[in-house]
Amino acid sequence: MSIQSFKAYLELEKNYSPHTVQAYEKDLLAFQGFCRETHSLEEIGTASYPMIRSWLVSLVEGGLTNRSVNRKVSSLKAYYKFLMRIGDIGHNPLAHHKSLKTAKKIEIPFSEQEMSALMDPDFFESDWEGSRNRLIIEMLYATGMRRSELINLKVFDIDLNIGTIKVLGKRNKERILPLLPSLRENIIKYLEARKDLEVIKDPEILFLTAKGAKMYDTLVYRIINSYFTRISSKTKKSPHILRHTFATHLLAKGADLNSVKELLGHSSLASTQVYTHNSIAELKKVHSASHPRNKSD
Repeated sequence: MSIQSFKAYLELEKNYSPHTVQAYEKDLLAFQGFCRETHSLEEIGTASYPMIRSWLVSLVEGGLTNRSVNRKVSSLKAYYKFLMRIGDIGHNPLAHHKSLKTAKKIEIPFSEQEMSALMDPDFFESDWEGSRNRLIIEMLYATGMRRSELINLKVFDIDLNIGTIKVLGKRNKERILPLLPSLRENIIKYLEARKDLEVIKDPEILFLTAKGAKMYDTLVYRIINSYFTRISSKTKKSPHILRHTFATHLLAKGADLNSVKELLGHSSLASTQVYTHNSIAELKKVHSASHPRNKSD
């Protein structure tokens, strides 16, 4: 069974995003190249665990992080699970594989003070791109949506009358998010300014480049990184940190975990619980500063 058949399965049956499918394919092709050169094996479906292990060792020796190696193993696991499902193989060579140990990934959200400083209208350029960039940052912070979800937003996904926005998440799962009044106002202003673009190549798409085309991942990342570099010393400044900030700030203000889960579009509560760590840290700080038993005489 070819890698292309697996790719079609991910696209058509699993409804994975093009970006995710491409990542799976890239990992499988890399392993296929290794098997061809090292073991004279063309069909990776028949690869043994020692062959897979030798590839993983070569990746680690080549300087790849354990986290990245584990991600590639996940691609192989999904492929072998697919082959077993269709009856091409009877045993998964990675059935007893243990993931490599990784350092706990710490993501520090932006503070409320940093967000307040950044959302000052005077902080942004007065031209159309400035208004677009401000709306992008406000949209990510006010809704917690993913970067891919923001890029794919369509004008008709927004209902300004009701005050909601429709988001198409992972695996084409749809959710409805509320619009804050300030966000609604800025959307109206942006849409009005958007009409002045000389060319609009993708009229149905909400956020456009200066050339009127749909935005792309790296551009959104550059926008976020550029503005936050001016007000924050944090190492990581990305769209995902804004999503992290959204969830952390809601939980810190007493939002229900299940409600935050629905807003984020998570399929399981475990994914949302990751964001509680910062809230707990803040509660500990408040508790330590406020509790009478912690005050010195």
